[in-house]
Amino acid sequence: MRHNVWMLEFGSWNLVFGIWILEFHMKVLLLGSGGREHALAWKISQSPLCEKLFIAPGNGGTSQFGENVNIAVSDMEQLKGFCLQQGIDMVVPGSEEPLVKGIYDFFKTDAALAHIPVMGPSKVGAQLEGSKAFAKQFMLRHNIPTAAYREFSEENFEEGVAYLQQHPLPVVLKADGLAAGKGVVILDSREEAITEFGQMIKAAKFGEASKKVVVEQFLTGIELSVFVITDGHSYQLLPTAKDYKRIGEGDTGLNTGGMGAISPVPFADKAFMQKVEEQIIRPTVVGLAAEQIVYQGFIFFGLINVGGEPYVIEYNCRMGDPETEVVMPRLKNDLLELFRATAAGSLDAQAIQEDRRAAATVMLVSKGYPEDYEKGKAINGIPQQSGSQLVFQAGTRENGGQLLTNGGRVLTITSLADSLQAALAQSKQTAERIQFDGKYYRKDIGFEFV
Repeated sequence: MRHNVWMLEFGSWNLVFGIWILEFHMKVLLLGSGGREHALAWKISQSPLCEKLFIAPGNGGTSQFGENVNIAVSDMEQLKGFCLQQGIDMVVPGSEEPLVKGIYDFFKTDAALAHIPVMGPSKVGAQLEGSKAFAKQFMLRHNIPTAAYREFSEENFEEGVAYLQQHPLPVVLKADGLAAGKGVVILDSREEAITEFGQMIKAAKFGEASKKVVVEQFLTGIELSVFVITDGHSYQLLPTAKDYKRIGEGDTGLNTGGMGAISPVPFADKAFMQKVEEQIIRPTVVGLAAEQIVYQGFIFFGLINVGGEPYVIEYNCRMGDPETEVVMPRLKNDLLELFRATAAGSLDAQAIQEDRRAAATVMLVSKGYPEDYEKGKAINGIPQQSGSQLVFQAGTRENGGQLLTNGGRVLTITSLADSLQAALAQSKQTAERIQFDGKYYRKDIGFEFV
């Protein structure tokens, strides 16, 4: 970060003052390779504070806004060398992996890196996402509304089986650790629940992530995603969003990483959000500070509205995907300015400004996703970015000037319009124009509200 000294002369007084003008020209390293990171790269690159943006490892679209760097998001030693070589001023982890693995602590405890802010929580703070049991225990300590639960492992497996035999249906099973968004199962029979319970713990269905399993009460309601950015003592509330996880229309079929999103959420009115802030957001931020858990970055609250009352389903320690693709286009603030205030502990001096328009994202995925799918299919027909139409790349790569599919989730199409219906219609029209072999998308994103 570079500071310029300006000398100002005030007329006949001939008084000269040296004033530090905080004109930061920042070199930023963004970590990740999905649609979320493309959206963050798009947003960060708009900031006049951004001198240079690097994305590690990036994708076929992020190179439009910065320089892709072939470094894995949790390769700490390579990241260290790159940051020192390039004079990086800030690191922005997009995904949960480097945060849960302790990238914040790695930087803060290394004398050569300690001056570089990392936009994310400490390793302990990241356990809000990294361990379902940790998050549940935290919520209980701070009286934050969430579903009733018990946790089980190999040591008390039989006790868990007995618990499931008398548990009301449906029952929710959650792998304690990170499972790429696939570690949550909702089951309608006790027999299936006991079988799945055994698969998770005994057969390590989700590897280390399911060595411990949280058995949770099923809540009936409608879900939404709420995001804040916090400096550890204050916070700013970002635009709300709702994503759609199931592969099939009508919310059927297998869970995915997300098939689309909308923002704002129609039912998240002032009265409901006041409850969210008073009962969930403030107790979370105050609780983190009270327990001396270092947290500077995004908190994602996965909530459910049960008869007008908000409950926490899960925490994430970063922005969601594809929610980022509707939240960032509606955020009018300079994102780097918010990050700078977060690092300085002065976030309370900021004020969030939202675009009044609605945003809708439709995800184009590869045939077979979320199970086996092919890569390397040519992509054609992507329109130019505009003020009301954005296409963020997720699973893509370039080869000889041709954009190819390189993942299950390939492209996110975001549209902004005066109504949610108009935004959805525009995204679906663009989804039809873009072509690649095996393309699939859900045509009913936002179906509850249109």
